[in-house]
Amino acid sequence: MKYITKGVCSREINFDVIDGKVCNVSYLGGCNGNLKGVSALVEGMEINEAIARLKGIKCGPKSTSCPDQLATALEQYLANN
Repeated sequence: MKYITKGVCSREINFDVIDGKVCNVSYLGGCNGNLKGVSALVEGMEINEAIARLKGIKCGPKSTSCPDQLATALEQYLANN
């Protein structure tokens, strides 16, 4: 799935869901090392677990973050599938 982010430095998140698990997460833009770390940490994680861990994380004064945007993307995926 391709998700266009809102309110963060990264512009886009791409990911797959295989057997209910988050796979192949990649970000376009943003803090390269941190986002590679987030991607590696959620690899193979159940969707709802990833959402629970990432939802509500903020980046500085922003009301969202790249991890929070991934949670939003995963929620959108669940709503559409």
